[in-house]
Amino acid sequence: MTAGPSNDSVVFNPFTPEFKNDPYPHYAQLRRHVPVQEHPLGFWMLNRYDDVHALLRSGMSVEQRNVGPGPFRKTYEYAGVPIEPRLKGLAMLDRDPPSHTRLRKLVSKVFTPRAIGGMEPLIRDLVDDALDDLALAGGGDLVPSLSFPLPFTVVSRMLGMPPADNDRLRTLTDTLMRSVEPVTGPEVLRAVEAADVELSAMVGEAIAWKRRNPADDLLTALLAAEEDGDVLSNDELIAQVTLLYVAGHETTVNLISNGTVALLRNPEQLELLRTRPDLEDNAVEELLRYDAAVHNSRRVTLEPYEVGGYVIPARSFVLANLASANRDEAFWGPDAEELKLDRPNARRHLAFGSGIHFCLGAALARMEGKIAMGELVRRFPGLRLDGEIEWNDRISLRGPARLPVRL
Repeated sequence: MTAGPSNDSVVFNPFTPEFKNDPYPHYAQLRRHVPVQEHPLGFWMLNRYDDVHALLRSGMSVEQRNVGPGPFRKTYEYAGVPIEPRLKGLAMLDRDPPSHTRLRKLVSKVFTPRAIGGMEPLIRDLVDDALDDLALAGGGDLVPSLSFPLPFTVVSRMLGMPPADNDRLRTLTDTLMRSVEPVTGPEVLRAVEAADVELSAMVGEAIAWKRRNPADDLLTALLAAEEDGDVLSNDELIAQVTLLYVAGHETTVNLISNGTVALLRNPEQLELLRTRPDLEDNAVEELLRYDAAVHNSRRVTLEPYEVGGYVIPARSFVLANLASANRDEAFWGPDAEELKLDRPNARRHLAFGSGIHFCLGAALARMEGKIAMGELVRRFPGLRLDGEIEWNDRISLRGPARLPVRL
């Protein structure tokens, strides 16, 4: 058993033009040559399905404060920000048990299947309205016309957020989500901390407003949620509401946009979805597998961790490459790089994570993706790309910044 990988012929490098346009060939190289890699920037990376799945279910920490001395921690020290600047480290996504267990139990009392199912009429109305506008224009950029406003409006209505500066909120959430990027410089870390402070203040004001104006919505329900006398503190409320608000739309934007790109680039699968509405549920799972809305998840080892013939030291930051795992031929078979909407085991993808941190909003994202993409392809049989796709500059939350289509 060696302490670290000896094959450094391929190093994870997300900064090439080729990676920005299509990271999957690079992921394939990593799986073949360095499925377990100690990166020069101080973190470890797992790239195969079985290794990623095992790590997600291992019980290892998600709290970055547990990272030991080294290049990763020094980046935060150089920036002069806490190693866990996001939402004071109080969001359940950033907490280990027993704190995570307590927070998730309280939030799950209101973020229920019934509450999510009740959003379907609104989702269908919003999709219909967006597609009406798209039809009048003869096409356009799908990101601002459908992919972004749909989940943004749904989560805002579901929470019962008061009127706000949506453009400013969009800017702040975009900046905050850069905290999940695997490679982050000091300037970005300082921008994340500033966005965190401003966004937390805005959510805090919304919570204060909701206390004065209760209604039939999730925010009001969260204010009243309790378990055996336990309730969320004000800071905990701010953290969970911000998490639900940000994660509730940022990832679904990519689900809809990435899924649409995959369909347009695979016209035979697009036609299959158009003619086989019974495949809609499985199609969403396969589209999530084929191009995940979130490419990476992170863990921190609390003790030496054996994987793939190597030992990752305790207090190491480990990146679980979900997108690579979702195309691992060793798990999915020789057609792993192909889009197959009728793939029998598509639901075993890791796009929503696994284990205790499995995405709480998975059911809502699935519903939004199913309705949005299903209606889009059925309503417009001549749907096609109308120019170059412009990709955002993210690594973990990779998706189109601009997706021009013609009807």
